[in-house]
Amino acid sequence: MNSEVEKDYQEYMEKGRIWGAIPKERISKIKIPRLARERIEQLKNYGDLGSAVSDILDKKGIRGCIPSTYIKPVIPGKKIVGHAMTIRNLPIRKTTYKAYQDKDPIYFCTRDIYFLTEPGDILISDTAGNRDCSNSGGITLAIAQHLGLQGFIVNGAVRDIETIKEIDFPVWSSGQTVISGKNHIEAVEINGPICLHDIRVEPGDLVVADDSGIAVIPVDCIDEVLAELDKIKNDEDINRRLIQENAPMSEFKKYYRTYVK
Repeated sequence: MNSEVEKDYQEYMEKGRIWGAIPKERISKIKIPRLARERIEQLKNYGDLGSAVSDILDKKGIRGCIPSTYIKPVIPGKKIVGHAMTIRNLPIRKTTYKAYQDKDPIYFCTRDIYFLTEPGDILISDTAGNRDCSNSGGITLAIAQHLGLQGFIVNGAVRDIETIKEIDFPVWSSGQTVISGKNHIEAVEINGPICLHDIRVEPGDLVVADDSGIAVIPVDCIDEVLAELDKIKNDEDINRRLIQENAPMSEFKKYYRTYVK
C-alpha cells in the first residue's frame, strides 16, 4: 500500500468507512476524481447514450464497449451513468468443504468496496467470467443501493434475482445463480485495473450502461469524449426537427455521419 492510499485508508477508518474483511494491502486506490452530479444527470437524459459514446470511442480507436449479448441487464429499461469503482476476484484453490471445515476467513466481500464509494458510483466486478457462483446478492446490493450506488456490473453471476427486482436496483451480469461466492472466490484487489468481458476498466473511468450494452470512457479522455457527445446530440436533435418538418434530402445531408469527420 503506497503512502497516499495509506493516508486515505486512515481517513476512511476514522470516518467508519472501512469494513475490514479484505486485507488493506489489497486496496490499490481509494479516492478518484468525479464529474459534477449535475453533469451526470444531464448525460442520463440523453437518448441512446451508450450508442453515441460507442461511435465516439470507435472514432478515437478505443476498445471500450460490450454488447448486452454478453453482459445483460437483470432489469430491462435501466440506464446508469457514473464513475467506476472496481473489484477483482479469483477462485479459491481450497475446496469449499475444506474451507468451511477449516473456518477460513471469507475474503469474498463486496461490502469492503461499497463503503469506499461515493453516491453515484458504479461498482464493476471481474471474476474472470465465472458464472457458477455469485459475486453479489440481494442483501449486499440493498446496502449498495442504500449507500447511493447507481448500479452493479459484473463479469460473472449474481443471485437473489427476486430481491434485485423487488428493490429495483440496476444490475448487469453475464449469469445468474443460486450458489454463494463464499469460500468459492476471494477479492484479490480493490480499485485496480480489471477486465470486463474483453475490455479494460480502471477506477474512475466513466461508465454508461443501458439495454443495448455497456460503454466505458477511459478517465484520461472523459472531457474530450463528452465534448464530442454534446455535438452528436445536437446534430441528432436537428435531424429529429428536420424529420418533423419534412425537410428535403439536402438538409439531412449536412448532418449525415458528421461524427466520423
